[in-house]
Amino acid sequence: MILSGICFAIINFFVKILGAGPNQDLVDGIQHYPGHELVLARSIVSFIISFAVIKYRKLPTWGNNKKWLIIRGLAGTIALTIFFYTIEHLPLAVATTVQYLAPIFTLIFAMIILKERIKTLQWIFVGFAFIGIALIAYDKLINSKSNLEDVSLLWIGMGILSAVFSGIAYTAIIKLKSTDSPIAIVMYFPLIAIPLMTLMCLWEFTFPRGIEWLFLLIIGLFTQLAQILLTRAFHSGSAAVIAPVQYIGAIYAFLIGFLLFDETLSILVDIGIIIVMLSVLINALIKNHK
Repeated sequence: MILSGICFAIINFFVKILGAGPNQDLVDGIQHYPGHELVLARSIVSFIISFAVIKYRKLPTWGNNKKWLIIRGLAGTIALTIFFYTIEHLPLAVATTVQYLAPIFTLIFAMIILKERIKTLQWIFVGFAFIGIALIAYDKLINSKSNLEDVSLLWIGMGILSAVFSGIAYTAIIKLKSTDSPIAIVMYFPLIAIPLMTLMCLWEFTFPRGIEWLFLLIIGLFTQLAQILLTRAFHSGSAAVIAPVQYIGAIYAFLIGFLLFDETLSILVDIGIIIVMLSVLINALIKNHK
């Protein structure tokens, strides 16, 4: 899950560049890419890799539990498409913070669908972890060029909807751990995303040029790696322990800003990081405590 978080931080970095296009200052001459086209690009790369591995390993081409595989693919596609649009329309700190509601929804669905028992203390520390994320995000927001006027309630709501569908997708991954291999589960995301995103590209499409091809390839390759790692993680233990580890991804995002873009340390960020790390660790210890 930790390695998956690093991959997602890299993905979000390049998505932000291509989504902002000429409105970003990092790479000159970049075109603007709509969210659905970015989903399509990463899905094509992911599908080619997944299908090749399945054929090489002689696994069932279309998996076993097709109902939950389709639910996983459809929920993941909806969640990611909405998230890419929220990155475009909200300050990055706000968009990623709202997306970090996904572990909470995952726990809720795990209780309802999978009948997983989650202790009250675990809920408390998951809540503390989210507070830590909010502190880091608030610091990034007040120290960026963005302001509260850039925060749209409509897109906040869309971000929450994305987190709900992410929770459904993660719950489906856990549900499938006894019937399907991680590579089959990963393949169903692009399998469903490609036709839907291709249809959307008929209305809005940007033909890549130059270094943009490389950026799209990087997004696709790291998507495949991130999804495989995330799927294996959810197959290895309890949702109550695994899901909150996603919060460490916010620390990666801050470190990228600190190392690459000269973002400064502050007391709020320090406190937020400490809260996140302690909350995730204590939550795992509570689950394993007899």
